[in-house]
Amino acid sequence: MDPQTLPAEAQELYQRIKQQYRVAFEALKLDDELQLHLLKITDIEQMLAGKDPLKNPSEFPFWVRLWEAAVVLSRLMVNVRPAPGATVLELGAGLGAPGLTAAALGCSVTLTDYEEIILDFGRVSAAASKLDQVQFSLLDWLDPPEMERYDIVLGAEVLFREEFFQPLLSVLRRAVKPDGVVYLAHDLKRKSVYPFLQLAEKEYVISASKRVLKSLEQDKEILLTRLTPR
Repeated sequence: MDPQTLPAEAQELYQRIKQQYRVAFEALKLDDELQLHLLKITDIEQMLAGKDPLKNPSEFPFWVRLWEAAVVLSRLMVNVRPAPGATVLELGAGLGAPGLTAAALGCSVTLTDYEEIILDFGRVSAAASKLDQVQFSLLDWLDPPEMERYDIVLGAEVLFREEFFQPLLSVLRRAVKPDGVVYLAHDLKRKSVYPFLQLAEKEYVISASKRVLKSLEQDKEILLTRLTPR
């Protein structure tokens, strides 16, 4: 991906981001015809300074990495093939791969996160991937606004702090259509997933499956969960 080919507005964002971070585009190929160009931080290890997301989730800037769970959720969207025009909300989008995948499949997508800089990365990635059916919105789970309802709600690696379980459920009550569906994806080792699902099963029918994302370093086991309102 040549940054010089970005549209003017995205080019301006890209140059602003480059003043703050070392960045580069990474291609994420999802099938023979679908490929995203995601803007990523390249000096991530220095930025993280040894922080462990499983041990100290409150100190870890989750948005800076393309998580294996996000890749698995993106591939799930390719397999599910939502109807063109379906409305999709991604919560805690970070680099936004699942939501951008849905946009590439013809969905009307809104990516949300808690900081404008995170959304700026998504805006540049959307432009680089030539996707124009994407909106971006700040969303504080502790103080959610009135929201439209969506056909599909996505979240990858969003269950990491127990104090956010009830706020997340409150957001889902506002955001999911009565006949809608929620897809979540998390590292199977993340201990917070099961307590959340125990809370959620009062309001949702839940099904789960395990996917293995193969890697040269270490295969990752990802838990995919599907929630539909009761």
